[in-house]
Amino acid sequence: MARWSSCMALLVLAVAAQLVAADLSPGYYGSSCPSLESIVRGVVTQKMDDTIRTIGSTIRLFFHDCFVEGCDASVLIRSTPGSPTEMDADDNKSLAFEGYETVRIAKEAVEAACPDLVSCADILTIATWDAIALSGGPFYPVELGRLDGLSSTASSVAGKLPQPTSTLNQMVAMFRAHGLNMSDIVALSAAHTVGLAHCGKFRERVYGSPADATLNPKYAAFLRTKCPADGSSDPMVLMDQATPALFDNQYYRNLQDGGGLLASDQLLYNDNRTRPLVNAWANSTAAFSRGFVAAMVKLGRVGVKSGSDGNIRKQCDVFN
Repeated sequence: MARWSSCMALLVLAVAAQLVAADLSPGYYGSSCPSLESIVRGVVTQKMDDTIRTIGSTIRLFFHDCFVEGCDASVLIRSTPGSPTEMDADDNKSLAFEGYETVRIAKEAVEAACPDLVSCADILTIATWDAIALSGGPFYPVELGRLDGLSSTASSVAGKLPQPTSTLNQMVAMFRAHGLNMSDIVALSAAHTVGLAHCGKFRERVYGSPADATLNPKYAAFLRTKCPADGSSDPMVLMDQATPALFDNQYYRNLQDGGGLLASDQLLYNDNRTRPLVNAWANSTAAFSRGFVAAMVKLGRVGVKSGSDGNIRKQCDVFN
């Protein structure tokens, strides 16, 4: 009986997600704000020209938003005294300034052209889409029509986001809660082909007793030149040393060579359940692009707010 109830609950969630997703459309703002995509693309292009950190930080911001309360821009809300928001949850404190700043500037530009029409959730979605495409990643029709969430609490974040030390079983459970499968885990993890990670996220792999045997020895030696053993500082390291500014399938080739920076990256090659997909996508850009696009579309439909469950914020970091 309990198993039947659990299955029914998952079915209801899946149906609800499809109904919400049905409200999303690539041409949602076609008539109301036809310049939307070009405005956001211009901002993202400028921010990428300023620093390649814009790429990874914007993409990561989108993932962290969607995995907690859905894709509703709740991660953008600033805390107020006595009311800490998702932004200040421990798992989000490492989200880089560049991602937030890209969305803030884009929202201001969009408001000037199309006031009170476009949600912050959609602007973050478009900015992520642009960061991927402009850095060489796959282009895909981005679905729009989300509303901004009405709540954001730091306490809602714990246990919702994959950790650098997560096991595959833990990630499967976490992704499944959002209607995502093992293929989506492998696809979305490719976001680590861009961006940086603090040494504290992988120090134990390098200096642990024993050190992680699945880490390429030459790569481990390189990482020791970047990260102090005593943790006296916590610098950042490029997640992909080969093509750090390109969104490509180099990520999977790195895993084949024992060059996954995080333990949760490398396990995708080490585990027999996901290794075949890693190998397939390492060998085919086209196959990787298809898998990644499919996963991104599914992710963008997670927890979408509509009707009385959301609104359009005038400013992304504060509620109306």
